[in-house]
Amino acid sequence: MNDASLAGPVARARDLSHPVAACADEIERSRRLSEPLLGQLHEARLFRMLYPRSVGGDEVEPAVYIDAVGELARADGSVGWCVSIANSTGLFAPYLELKAARAVFGDPRAVCAWGPPNDCRAIAVPGGYRVTGRWDFASGCRHASWMGAHGTVVEPDGSLRLNNAGRPTLRTWLFPAEQATLLDNWDPIGMRGTASESYSVNCLFVPEAFTGTREDPTLRRDRGPLYAFPQQTLYSVGIASVALGIARGMLDAFVELALRKTPRGTGRLAENAVIQAELARAEARLGAARCYLIDTLSEIYRRADDVAPIDVPDRARARLAGSHAITNALAVADFTYKAAGVDAIFPGSPFERRFRDIHTLSQQIQSRDAHYQTVGQILLGNLPEVFV
Repeated sequence: MNDASLAGPVARARDLSHPVAACADEIERSRRLSEPLLGQLHEARLFRMLYPRSVGGDEVEPAVYIDAVGELARADGSVGWCVSIANSTGLFAPYLELKAARAVFGDPRAVCAWGPPNDCRAIAVPGGYRVTGRWDFASGCRHASWMGAHGTVVEPDGSLRLNNAGRPTLRTWLFPAEQATLLDNWDPIGMRGTASESYSVNCLFVPEAFTGTREDPTLRRDRGPLYAFPQQTLYSVGIASVALGIARGMLDAFVELALRKTPRGTGRLAENAVIQAELARAEARLGAARCYLIDTLSEIYRRADDVAPIDVPDRARARLAGSHAITNALAVADFTYKAAGVDAIFPGSPFERRFRDIHTLSQQIQSRDAHYQTVGQILLGNLPEVFV
């Protein structure tokens, strides 16, 4: 382990801010992360923050993880996003047999990518499953060593496998990345460097040991407060940290612009009373959102059990803090873009790509306004049947 890996994850992420920013244009053009930046991210162990120690991971506290991802996203949104997603998929390691978990996640350059569940199904066969289907939005698939897929299971008699609640069980299958067909169809307006492509497999055999389900927390092999958080909870706050980082990068850039820009027919932008007041409000808004997110997760982490998962009210509080962070980060980004005037509209400006990135993030499921309603119901004591 080198000296860089002995420093804290946040410091390591901050140290990479200049290399990340220097690669931003190439990441945008190629629509993927590339060397040597990938090597630097691996060297700094930033893909391994949430991996369990049993596979050589670091098991950092959620608050540390959030700030580290935020530092990367401050330099480039796609890099922050890819690191966040890779860490989130590593949360599946505790649900695998140890030998299989080490095979997937043990390599120092291990990255697993997958898309969200859909209606695809796998057929149970002796020793494992035959998996066929197509999945979308597999962020980081171009630098992944393993891929995953989610779906329901068809038993040999044609029936669907059910979980303890009597619903079709949702299973995850992992396989080497070269066994998937990547479709090279990621061409959005923002977050272009995430390579969030679609992929498919056809009648692929996946051994039982490389599959599992997160539906029953008692199946976790690794214990500890970090894994008391459902994967979806840490995934959602990871996305929130990317939003905070992008907005922070835009706010930093606006301060630099305001100190040197004198719009035609007016005084220096930094001397405008309206700009001064709105900048202060934006700073408070962004800082408060980050502190609320950090404080909420840290308090839940301190109380978390080594075995039992956090309860629904705590999951709701984490979701609320994440949604609040995204909402306020988006508002701050919009302020900086508008206040920067024409300086914000040209490719290559400190604002244009970040504006596209954060508005692409705002369309993701973690940004839905409906989360507020669901959390409000829980705060009023109306617990849903399922909440992740």
